[in-house]
Amino acid sequence: MTQNRDDSNESLRSISAEEAERLADQYSLTRVGVRPPFGRYLKQTWEKRRFLWTLASSQAVARNQNNYLGQIWAVLNPILLAFAYWLVFGLLLGTREGTTNYVAFLTSGIFTFVFISSTLTAGSKSIVRNTGLIRALRFPRCLMPLSVALAELVAVIPAFVVLLLIVVVTGESPSWTWLLLPLALINIFLINSGLAMIAARILETSRDLGNLIPVTIRLLRYISGVFFSIEAYAGTGILGNIMYYQPIAASLTMVRQSLLGEFAPALSLWLVAAGWAVGLFVVGYIVFWQAEAKYGRG
Repeated sequence: MTQNRDDSNESLRSISAEEAERLADQYSLTRVGVRPPFGRYLKQTWEKRRFLWTLASSQAVARNQNNYLGQIWAVLNPILLAFAYWLVFGLLLGTREGTTNYVAFLTSGIFTFVFISSTLTAGSKSIVRNTGLIRALRFPRCLMPLSVALAELVAVIPAFVVLLLIVVVTGESPSWTWLLLPLALINIFLINSGLAMIAARILETSRDLGNLIPVTIRLLRYISGVFFSIEAYAGTGILGNIMYYQPIAASLTMVRQSLLGEFAPALSLWLVAAGWAVGLFVVGYIVFWQAEAKYGRG
């Protein structure tokens, strides 16, 4: 018995690194705790697209399932927030300069910003809150922040249907530019995905940095023209252009140019927004992939 065990141990020790690598290739084995090559990681992400949809759809359904009104809160929350902002900024402070349909202007900004901020908040915590799942199953970890971005996109669709009704009630007429709204939402989804992957990587590296997420969101709310026109209050100088073309403000403007007749679609803005979407998604994916082997170890 002892002799057989020694022979077995000896045979295991005799396997060279080249032979082990050949066996791994033959049986599609991968080393544990090692970051896969970028091309393979990209392929694995695509192969797990059904798993991504399952994660996203389950998250979208579970968001408000413990509330009596359920998914209705996905619409009520931004409406109530828009009403509160209208009282403070529209009625009391009078930040209506630069727009004729302030209710639709404000509501579209609130609905879009809630979409972005919810994704950033939940996406940043997608790794640290799912450590058990990450340790139990092997899949590209980028699916966690991506599933959050997709879940928020699914959850926001009813809210944007209500937004269409609001802009009509406030005096807007249906136009061909409404066809641009899906493109705007896809563009925002890509921006959200990139930001979520970057934030998830940062938060997994240092949990203390999670305290900066609410501060960042609050800052973005006040510099992105959610409740005021950037062109009217910041002008068209260097500072005004920086505020106008930064990704969050550009996202809000895309939605407004799609729905509000007073804002004609500007090709330059849409090209800049598309650049932000592609750039942030690619950068976010690469940044997240670089730490793939570290997720779930803390």
